[in-house]
This record gives sequence, C-alpha cells and structure tokens, in this order.
Amino acid sequence: MSEMLILKNVRPWGEAAIDLTIADGRIASESSASSLAEAQTIDGKGAIILPGFFEAHTHLDKTLFGMPWNHNNVGSTLIDKITNERNSKARLGLDPARQSARQVALSVAHGTTHIRSHVDIDTEHGLNGVLGVMATREKYADVIDLEIVAFPQSGMLIRQGTKELMDEALSLGAEVVGGLDPCSMDLDPKGHLDVVFALAEKHGKPIDIHLHELGELGAFSMRLIIDRTRAHAMAGKVTVSHAFCLGHNDYLAIGNLLDELADAGIAIMTTGPAGYPCPPLIRTLDAGITVCSGSDGIRDCWSPYGNADMLERAIFLGMRNDLDRDDEIRRAVEVVTTGGAAVMGRQDYGLAVGDAADLVLIEGETLAEAVVSRRARPLVMKRGKVVAREGAALFETE
Repeated sequence: MSEMLILKNVRPWGEAAIDLTIADGRIASESSASSLAEAQTIDGKGAIILPGFFEAHTHLDKTLFGMPWNHNNVGSTLIDKITNERNSKARLGLDPARQSARQVALSVAHGTTHIRSHVDIDTEHGLNGVLGVMATREKYADVIDLEIVAFPQSGMLIRQGTKELMDEALSLGAEVVGGLDPCSMDLDPKGHLDVVFALAEKHGKPIDIHLHELGELGAFSMRLIIDRTRAHAMAGKVTVSHAFCLGHNDYLAIGNLLDELADAGIAIMTTGPAGYPCPPLIRTLDAGITVCSGSDGIRDCWSPYGNADMLERAIFLGMRNDLDRDDEIRRAVEVVTTGGAAVMGRQDYGLAVGDAADLVLIEGETLAEAVVSRRARPLVMKRGKVVAREGAALFETE
C-alpha cells in the first residue's frame, strides 16, 4: 500500500487555499478525497506553500558554523582570502564532513531541499573536502539533494597536479566541473578553459565557473566562456557564478553581453552582493537568461556572515536590485526556487501533480509580506517526509 499524507489548507504561491494529497513522495492530487480518510493529515493553517528552496551556490566544506569564533584579520584581496583559508584549515581543525552536515541542517531548517556546493580541490588538501561532503551527501540523502562542484579554489594551472585531482574527483562522483577567474587566477585563460571544458567533455558533466573579474577583463573572460559553450554544444549546461562584470556601467555593452549569454544558453548565479557590481536581475531575466542564487560562504575564513536562509537571500536580491513591487519580489523568489531547479536540471520540481513533494510552508498574508517578514518556516518536507518544523531540523548532526 502506498504511503499517503494530506496537506490541508495551503496556498500555492499565496493564491487560493487548496488541499494536497501526497503519495510515495510525490504530489498525487490537489484534493483530499474521502477515500483517503485514513491518511495522515497536516493542517497548513492557510500558510503559503512553495516548492523547496534551491541553495545553488555555497561552500559546504569550509563553513565554520558551530565552531569557536574565528578571529578574522585577513587581507582584502581575493588571493589574500584564498591563501589564508588554505593555510587555516588544519590549524582550525576543520572537518568537512562534520561542517557540511551542520550547514545542511541549517539549510533544511530554512526550507532548502537542494544544494549545489563548490568544494575545494588543491594540492595541499587534495580530495579531503570532496570526500567529506560526499559522506554528508550519502548520510543525509533522505533530507537533501546535494550536488558537488569540483572547484579549483587555489587555481588550476598554477598548482601542478590540481587538474589530475579534479579528474579524480569527477570520477569519484562530483557532478559538476568548476572553474575560477581564467585570466586573473591562472594568468592563462585559454589553458584554464581548455582544462575545464575537456574535463566536462570527458566526464559528461556540466560546468559552473566562478567569475569575479570586473569590467572589461571579466567581459573578456565571459566572451571566451560563451565561445567555448557554443563550440562544445553545451547550451543549458554552463553556469557563470557571480558575473560581477555584468554590473559594469555600460548599458549597451552589457545588453549585448546578455543577449550573447541568452543565445548560448548560459545561466547566471548571483548572490545580490552589497559590495560588488553584479548582474542587473530583472534585465538579465528579461533577456531570457536563467538566474539562480545562493548564500556563497557561510561563517567561514572569508566572512563571518551568512545563515543559509534562501528566503532572506530573495530579500538581498530585492534590495540590491531595487525590487519594491509585489510582482518583482515574486521574481526574486522564483530565482531561489525555479531558477535553481532549472540550473540543476530538476524536471520533477514544482507544485504540480506528479512533482516531487519537496515543499516548504511560509507564513504571510501575501507572498511579498511573507518574504519581508522572514518568519520561521512552519514545515519543510523532502519527498513527502517532514524534515523540519518551526525553523528547526528534525535530525541531529555532530
């Protein structure tokens, strides 16, 4: 007999209330038939129901969440932060399996059901981070779908042996090929992208490249990525994360770049950062580009900030992009839900009959009011199982 549950009196995206019948981890119908009288019933009390949030860009392997406070006096440049972090991992006793599990619990409590995590690979720490996050992926598979990006944080070509470790990580089961600032990190954009796209072709994996490079330098790297994506017929399989160059103050040039990205089928990830230029959200979406978002690093050696709340991330996107109208706020929420699902290739995601019952309830008069109020999530479900209530995960980590 199939396992059934009735979720009563919930409002999809803040619209009229309905009942959902869930069977075998999927949405079975939008009504509660009398024949299901024996099924477990949960009263949603008029809460808004959304498909679970997508944390589409974070670094599970290196959060310091739950550890003693780290006194941060690191320099301000990118290389300062990368070097400090690489050198601090052993000193701090950072265990990627333990720390990634802690962040998973925090994410689930806030309503996240899917995570894409960039995991550091370098010649000093090898595959330690990847193996730790893989252990978390296996242990908590019933509460989160976790996708690993093999990420050359300290550079690909400037540290001999990194590309071989990347290859090994992908063979072990990392799902995505990562890259980082082809010009400014490796000082060899052609060589860097040669390796990234060759690994993707060898393993049949998608690509997600960090691109912090600003202005014309970033636009140059972006065009190289666009050209490679077209040459390798990888439309729909490449994401550029951060893409600060799209915040460059040249309206016509950025418009042309957005058109090229849309034509090439390249997605963009933006966190809505306060301190850097970033892609103009509505303009990017209106160009036909898929946009997702994430928390990036959470309480790590780079920054003490972050709480893994993707509903709060929608606020940051709204504030950064001056989104004040209710319909605009909904578009920010779509970035942290359907946008992430599209980037991670989840076909059975949503609130339709047949979709996976990966669901979150949020409280508010309207969707916009629920977003800005940031109340604790009353209920989070993963494949039809309740995994969090009232802002707390229903499972323990170390």
